[in-house]
Amino acid sequence: MLTVLVLALAGCTGGEATEPSASMPVATRAELLDPADFAAAIADPGRVTINVHTPNEGQLPGTDSSLPFDQIRQQAATLPPDRTTPLAIYCRTGTMSATAAKDLAALGYTDVVELQGGMLAWRHTGRTIEE
Repeated sequence: MLTVLVLALAGCTGGEATEPSASMPVATRAELLDPADFAAAIADPGRVTINVHTPNEGQLPGTDSSLPFDQIRQQAATLPPDRTTPLAIYCRTGTMSATAAKDLAALGYTDVVELQGGMLAWRHTGRTIEE
């Protein structure tokens, strides 16, 4: 009887799935890219670039949106619905983007790149930050 109850409850999830299914490929972490490789990645018009730093301290040219690193799961509906959409994330130093990368992986996103060293590393290589 308990087995039947557990199986019945397991089938009653309701609503849209926010977690990946067992058949979906799941990234375990984002690929860390140095500023030169990250610049090449965000030049791809199919890749969505997200500033996850909070508070806002500027952004990289071509940034598509800002979403605080600690709001990724709560604001998942604002992210691309296709979990295979290529994403690029960054923050000021890389700490907040590392947290965001874990949350994106947990949500099922499979193609995430992260700016190693964040905006500080970007600026250190002579690249500009939009204020």
